[in-house]
Amino acid sequence: MSSADFLIIGGGIAGLSAAARLARHGKTIVLEGESALGYHSSGRSVTFSHYGIGDATVRALTAWSRAFYEADPSLARTASTLYFADKTSLARLDALGEAMATFTDAIERVDADEIARLCPAVRTGGGGAVAGLHDPTGLKLDADALLQLHAREIRAAGGEVRTGWRIAAIERAGDEWVVRAEDGGVCRAPMLVNAAGAWADRVAALAGVAPLGLSPKRRTIIVVDPPAGTDVAAWPFVHSAAGDFYMLPEAGRLLVSPMDEVADDPCDAAPEDYDIALAADRLEHYTTVPIARIAHRWAGLRTFTADRVPTAGFAPDAPGFFWLAGQGGYGLQTAPAMSAAVESLVAGTAWPDGLAALGVVAEAIGPERLLECC
Repeated sequence: MSSADFLIIGGGIAGLSAAARLARHGKTIVLEGESALGYHSSGRSVTFSHYGIGDATVRALTAWSRAFYEADPSLARTASTLYFADKTSLARLDALGEAMATFTDAIERVDADEIARLCPAVRTGGGGAVAGLHDPTGLKLDADALLQLHAREIRAAGGEVRTGWRIAAIERAGDEWVVRAEDGGVCRAPMLVNAAGAWADRVAALAGVAPLGLSPKRRTIIVVDPPAGTDVAAWPFVHSAAGDFYMLPEAGRLLVSPMDEVADDPCDAAPEDYDIALAADRLEHYTTVPIARIAHRWAGLRTFTADRVPTAGFAPDAPGFFWLAGQGGYGLQTAPAMSAAVESLVAGTAWPDGLAALGVVAEAIGPERLLECC
């Protein structure tokens, strides 16, 4: 039996970044069911920080987190983003620009000629893109470097990161939570942080805690070669304002997604033929990139709360049970802010400096709002 001050269930970016901060305040043990960290969501993300997704709270968490990434070139590099619209989606582009402008003044409106210069593959004219928003300050994040950084921080503080630790049972015994593994291992602590991603509601059920109604949704990505002889390294991360396509250059190839959100059960997500075909169709519709072959394909789960804002806070129906869930598609870009909020709420440190000024207070991300709405 192992005892700790904090048990964190989940070895994705949410659990590891929070554990790294809590390890400053007591013995911390991270329990990950898979054999590798970040296996399901964090390791399958395109790992980009930008203001084009989420609501005002998500954008505020993203804005606060930027300083963390900008301070370490090994974790992130600057890479631009481009959001384009045809005539039917101009209103959505305008609304997106207004929402993004609240948090950055770097965005510039561009016309079809500039879109073609930034990314020659995007179709313009004749039903193609007529306007866009260009942000040269996006950040391409290194997910593996982030996960390993936080794992090292936990171990350096005397904590542990355990992989292959599949949970069989959770119970409250006195003032502690007792977590039992399928192989017979036991860990206990007065504080249990549920950062289990798509499995977070199931973890809560094991502990006898009311679920939050989380929704895992599958997203598909295909990898294709660029046109022969084309260097795509300088191309931006391209999104349709309609919200049904993105394309990102990486390692000489192009990552393409139809930005699908298919309801799914917690699982080792795999791409389905329809979604692969949809990604290819959107690529051909929005760009001139020919598809000679699909070099690779994968899918990952993005888990959302009812209002699509990540949640961090104590369960009102279970002492010492802390929710850290619903990261959606923005777990990596908001992790520094969310982990600082967790440290404040769990360890009693001051609320992250500047976060309230951006409009994020504890109530905005607390789980009570989700239980009330359900």
